Amino acid sequence: MTLDAANLDRAACEAMDAADPLAPLRDRFDLPAGMIYLDGNSLGAMPKVAAARAQDVVTREWGTDLIKSWNSAGWFDLPVRLGDKLAPLIGAAPGEVVICDSTSQNLFKVLSAAVAMRPDRSVLILEGSNFPTNNYIAQGVAAATGGRVEVRLCEKDEIAGAIDDDTIAVAITHVHYKTGHIHDMAAITARAQAAGALAIWDLCHSAGAMPVDLNGAGADFAVGCTYKYLNGGPGSPAFLFAAKRHQGQALQPVTGWWGHAAPFAFEPGYRPQHDIRQFLIGTQPILSMALVEVGLDIHLAADMDAIRAKSMALTDLFIRLVEARCAEHGFTLASPRDAAARGSQVSFAHAEGYPIMRALIAAGVIGDFRAPDTVRFGFTPLYVGYADVWDAVDRLVAIMDDDIWNQPEYQAREAVT
Repeated sequence: MTLDAANLDRAACEAMDAADPLAPLRDRFDLPAGMIYLDGNSLGAMPKVAAARAQDVVTREWGTDLIKSWNSAGWFDLPVRLGDKLAPLIGAAPGEVVICDSTSQNLFKVLSAAVAMRPDRSVLILEGSNFPTNNYIAQGVAAATGGRVEVRLCEKDEIAGAIDDDTIAVAITHVHYKTGHIHDMAAITARAQAAGALAIWDLCHSAGAMPVDLNGAGADFAVGCTYKYLNGGPGSPAFLFAAKRHQGQALQPVTGWWGHAAPFAFEPGYRPQHDIRQFLIGTQPILSMALVEVGLDIHLAADMDAIRAKSMALTDLFIRLVEARCAEHGFTLASPRDAAARGSQVSFAHAEGYPIMRALIAAGVIGDFRAPDTVRFGFTPLYVGYADVWDAVDRLVAIMDDDIWNQPEYQAREAVT
């Protein structure tokens, strides 16, 4: 679904919206009037029923039923039940996914498990330019070994060549947080496993935005968040995937009571579950967990292939419009030009990227900035339309043509960019 250059006008975008099979899903989100929200790759929009669901959990499940809700409302089983709901969106089987904790905590668990599974090896491989917390977590895991393990940071084209018989695991983010480039999951996984290493995938920027097939690729472990394309809400719990073949074999180090084989036996010693529950630690945030289900239900009403097709079309359109209409304003494409190699985001580099983004936000186009010079735009196909893309570029053109970005109020850095 793309436009010929001669047809790049708002009327053509409106026609594409009218023919879009995903367009009705926009009505399931609460989006402020006049706002063009292009930051779903950082925080997804709020589903309309989220507030009612939260109110029900607070007033009925908690307020009226109180502690009975651990049984009557199924609170205790939520991490696994929601994991099974998420599983088909990432190519996992029932019993291989659990919703819990944060992405960073889950990455610590699976990296630590990998280190224990490969005691005669010493190297963890990550992508140096990707989201720093993954590298920080890996460095913490390595430090906990007293120097036995080191972290090796590689860039995209160096990863496969860096894998050798001393590699414990490669832990790669499927879609790069800044540029949006996509790694070949199947190829890297195969390369790692051929060398006797494990393959760990971070799906934060791909889950819910594109088809993912963890089992098809043979992945060992995966982690990811639910607050981006899955629209689970700010700080909503993350997820963890462990292939069935590793369950009961891979031991994670944070041995809390929810991961115990019999948590309500209250035994003094730890015995792990031998299924996906072994990756749980302690009591989960039930209110946030309940809102994850709201976002998952919307995704399960859509088709991932349709989501991916629209994502590619939206991002292609945005690139073409920015390059055509802002050609004299110094933007350089930082994302892959080929839509098949790009996630559901577009990044441009610009020396004045920070004030430009602040001016755009003031104009009702919400994206974000990533240091040192990247303006980043995320396109969630469930609620972003083609006319939104046209209008967003219209506002960008006005900001650049009239030097609005150069006004003093847009120069000061805020805490969150």
